Amino acid sequence: MRLRKVKNALERLKENETFFIENPTQYRGNWSTLFGNNHPIHIEIGCGKGQFIKELASLNPNINYIAIEKYDSVLLRASEKFLDSSIKNLKLILLDATQIEEVFKEEEISLIYINFSDPWPKSAHKKRRLTYKTFLESYKKILTADGAIYQKTDNRHLFEFSLESFCENGWLISNISLDLHQDLNIFNIETEFEEKWSKLGPIYRLEARKRSV
Repeated sequence: MRLRKVKNALERLKENETFFIENPTQYRGNWSTLFGNNHPIHIEIGCGKGQFIKELASLNPNINYIAIEKYDSVLLRASEKFLDSSIKNLKLILLDATQIEEVFKEEEISLIYINFSDPWPKSAHKKRRLTYKTFLESYKKILTADGAIYQKTDNRHLFEFSLESFCENGWLISNISLDLHQDLNIFNIETEFEEKWSKLGPIYRLEARKRSV
């Protein structure tokens, strides 16, 4: 469910200079300079209201996190979670995933999280799914040699599509879970969406890694 449009969302985002990066393309290849260290960089594509990425950043100070969201109203709500936060390893950017190579250089990212992305259920819209082959090619470029994607979804059709797409495009699949909340072997941080809707059915999860040439 998409958040209602918030008036002046972008202008209000710009006021949060600690976390919001207004012109992320200027840091392409130089994100380590912005963070002030050479720690691995993990990104979440479609961060929603930010609960997931905030907790990750709090738990892992030796990893730098970048939360990506294409709707300014949604990203504003995420940014509000960090106003009184002392987290130093997290940045927020407003970006459509189709532009990801404009912001990140080759082999700059160690891990990508894709949580509960729009399933685009109509076949005619499959190219918009974040695990469609064109997106996977972009991810492959920006990920390090041992980089990976972690995906969670409550949509079985999208999950099955993703499994096929990863396999067909040369990725190695591991740690598949068909009911994440019953799988005690996988550490899990819940998103806001997950907390609200997981009681209605299982959560699917997978890890996909670049195949060594």
